[in-house]
Amino acid sequence: MNPHHDDALTGAGHGTLSVAAILAETARRTPERTALVMGERSIAYGALWDQTRAYAGALAARGVGPGTRVAVLIPNVPDFARVYYAVLSLGAVVVPVHLLFKAEEIEHVLRDSGASLLVLAAPALADGLPAATSAGVPVVTVLLPEGAGGPEGPSRLEDEARASEPIRHYVSVNPLAPATILYTSGTTGRPKGAVSSHLALVEQVHVALIDTAEITSDDVIFGGLPFFHTFGQSSVLNIGFRRGACVLLLPRFDPDEALSLMVRHGATIFTAVPTMFLGLVQAATRAEGVPPLKYAVSGGAALPVPLLEAFEKTFGAAVHEGYGLTETSPTVSFNYVGEPPRPGTVGRALWGVDVEIVDPAVDDAIVFLDAGQLGEIVVRGHNLFKGYLGNPEATAAVMVDGWFRTGDLGTKGEDGVVTIVDRKKDMIVRNGYNVYPREVEDVILRHPDVAQAAVFGVPDAVHGQEVHAAVVLVPGKSLPGQELLEFVRERVAAYKYPRVVHVRESLPTGASGKLLKRELVAEQATAGNV
Repeated sequence: MNPHHDDALTGAGHGTLSVAAILAETARRTPERTALVMGERSIAYGALWDQTRAYAGALAARGVGPGTRVAVLIPNVPDFARVYYAVLSLGAVVVPVHLLFKAEEIEHVLRDSGASLLVLAAPALADGLPAATSAGVPVVTVLLPEGAGGPEGPSRLEDEARASEPIRHYVSVNPLAPATILYTSGTTGRPKGAVSSHLALVEQVHVALIDTAEITSDDVIFGGLPFFHTFGQSSVLNIGFRRGACVLLLPRFDPDEALSLMVRHGATIFTAVPTMFLGLVQAATRAEGVPPLKYAVSGGAALPVPLLEAFEKTFGAAVHEGYGLTETSPTVSFNYVGEPPRPGTVGRALWGVDVEIVDPAVDDAIVFLDAGQLGEIVVRGHNLFKGYLGNPEATAAVMVDGWFRTGDLGTKGEDGVVTIVDRKKDMIVRNGYNVYPREVEDVILRHPDVAQAAVFGVPDAVHGQEVHAAVVLVPGKSLPGQELLEFVRERVAAYKYPRVVHVRESLPTGASGKLLKRELVAEQATAGNV
């Protein structure tokens, strides 16, 4: 036998792993501890795993098994956790669908992912059902009132679970087997399906619990981040369940409701995106008390330093900002809990993850830059995705020499601390000069009457691009756009300040809370300003 072709050296090996173990093992060890709270109802880990095993039995009876792709369109309710871990416990692949997607977008995800089943929550039937019908994908529902299913409509998973044999144990698969397919919103074209492995998702949890976060089984974590998004899945659901903590559910984020829930149940960790931080700070001015937070975690977008400071002053809790992407499962770097946070930065790389800065002008090779230089952030490590489903060209475009090109511009100091400057595609070039929107936004947010700001570039025949700003004012304030323009003009170089200020009631965001600047640009095109 040729030792160079020995399977023990070259094969996939015999090791196995499952994200489903995160719930199953915690349920085995601490079955009586509270896993989820929604409103006044709570579910213990043991009961949640029993319900999950029943759901898995029903899905198995439908033919779901290793490698089967199951689309899931469910809000942040206990059924999301039941279905998510049920699918994974069968060795199948979860395809979470964005809750704000319309029928045509849902149909694209169903077709592109090759889903053989859609688990659809009753509130999403209006768009989900026609999408599944068009795509030829069977549907089973959750949250549909008892008796509402039947031969004329989709059946209820709850009924099928009662009629099926619960699984006894989860299926453990190759660590690199696919666990999830998450569709990235992208700035152009249709969303792409990023495939993540069980290894990437489990390591994300373990590295966080060992190195970057301080979470115990006594902690109460606010779970307002959408679970269909990588941030909510990894940084709230999986991390919380692995430690045996309690997760507070809120199907749709409302600042006053969120604060009331957190006070009532003694939330100790707030994990959110910047728009949620802003909402909570404003809600605190109308509330009688605040929760006993140990710290807060921010991600998904840059957290303006003035907002970070306002949150820390209001809640008496440090804010630890991190950085990640769907393709990196998601966290890349973090201001480690237990160390003083560095406001305005996204901290240091996770254990086992390399972060470097490269020349953004060279697309087909990795050209490293020195410490402190501005360039494109690239990543490699255990957290990387497996690629874009059915799209090797798109995968090849972002994976260069083993590094994932993030499309984000930033710096990395001698101490390894990473600072995000902006998205490469959001950078504005006015008269040949680079304008980084985040820098200008930070200046705008220094004005006491401004609550939110977004700076974006609009095509211009004379200057190449013109700098525009969209702002939301603090409630009760009235600030003329010209006055704000002058405020910024006094504080930045002449080519950077916005020539046009749009005062708005709100800024367009996705369900994960990320600002959608492309919609602001599109509005200007519709208005004839492009």
